[in-house]
Amino acid sequence: MLRLEDLPRYTPPPQEQGAVVPEQVLRWRTEAIALEHGEHGARDPERAAQLYCRAARFGDAESQFNLAWMLTHSRGILRDEAQAAHLFAAAAEQGLTQAQNMAARLGEPLGPPPPCLRPPDGDPPVAQAPKPAARPTPERPWPAPPPNAPEVIVRFVNLVAPEYRLAPALVLAVAAAESNFNPNAVSPKNAQGLMQLIPETARRFGVRQAQDPTQNLRGGMAYLRWLLAYYEGDLALALAAYNAGEGAVNRYRGIPPYAETRAYVSKILALLGGRRDHPFDATVTEPSPALALIRGPGRWR
Repeated sequence: MLRLEDLPRYTPPPQEQGAVVPEQVLRWRTEAIALEHGEHGARDPERAAQLYCRAARFGDAESQFNLAWMLTHSRGILRDEAQAAHLFAAAAEQGLTQAQNMAARLGEPLGPPPPCLRPPDGDPPVAQAPKPAARPTPERPWPAPPPNAPEVIVRFVNLVAPEYRLAPALVLAVAAAESNFNPNAVSPKNAQGLMQLIPETARRFGVRQAQDPTQNLRGGMAYLRWLLAYYEGDLALALAAYNAGEGAVNRYRGIPPYAETRAYVSKILALLGGRRDHPFDATVTEPSPALALIRGPGRWR
């Protein structure tokens, strides 16, 4: 009779090579469910866990939850509550109710994120050394404003963004992704206005009327300036933090494993023509203490 301690410890699969689209992530999850439950033949929990792991890296909350469930209930693989706590937390942070309940039971995850939550190799590379503050990059012009950007907003951003040492193209790309230039936009999380400021961020950067377009844009620009200094000009990290919070970026040591955040960062970087860095003002704040871990050689080894 098979004892629990005889169950195999699954081995996370290697990182993906090349681009991965959402349809592929869904296929991995669908196949994993069938293998976990033996829907189309013999069960193969080790293979199911590997497929869940592949999907979890790309922010699939259901796969994160399902793999965590296997790890806490010894469903064909060896129990590992430490990894499960991280996976439940990632799914919970994306709003999965059942994951929130399990995350509350297991408590705060300890240690670094497990391999199934670490940024895929295809993510934008992180600079290995700090960049000089506020050095322009004239050899790579910034793209034109999004075609649907209202002229009045473009004029205001062109005028004000240099006060915050920001490229207007970056501010407009964020506004396009956040609100599609709707000054009255309100999200389910009560993020408001053109730059979708949550109340805490609005207070943090002195915005009293988040629905006022000029205050909202200034508050969003102040936050972007702070994030760029905090991540020393790394656009992918700054944008991920704008969407998910700097705490999540630091905790996961890169773009968090949330589908929404991954899509958000990819969308804005595409609007910026694939640019990966931005001049920053090092006097605004000290750099993130997580940068050494994010940049470190062999950081996922």
